[in-house]
Amino acid sequence: MPTTSDDCIFCKIIAGELPARIVREDERTVAFMDIAPATYGHTLVVPRNHAQDLLEIPAEDLEAVVRAGRAVAGRVKERLGADGVNLINSCGSAAWQTVFHFHLHVIPRYADDPLKLPWIPAQGDPDEIAMAAAQLLG
Repeated sequence: MPTTSDDCIFCKIIAGELPARIVREDERTVAFMDIAPATYGHTLVVPRNHAQDLLEIPAEDLEAVVRAGRAVAGRVKERLGADGVNLINSCGSAAWQTVFHFHLHVIPRYADDPLKLPWIPAQGDPDEIAMAAAQLLG
């Protein structure tokens, strides 16, 4: 039996208590259409077991979500004619997470869609990069 959270909208979708357009499911994951899509075919992939975010989800469930996300990405390219796909996860409020049940956005990309990078790529400060790398090593 999956672990759930009583106030989690995704747990309610998984339990069938709220409607959703489910496009794929297996013993560990459920994929359903995002009700506020960034592009045509935007899908969410979630683990059946409740985990708040990337830092809480067990490795087995994370692996299952990634495998399911790849399968959905293949479908959106093949069946919806997407030119590319973004897989996005937000971990924490500062990273734009709004539903606190781990989920992977599968966002089909089309040559003429309006989405843009949320930052402007530019050369970083080498000393700052080296300092961050040193902090992450240990």
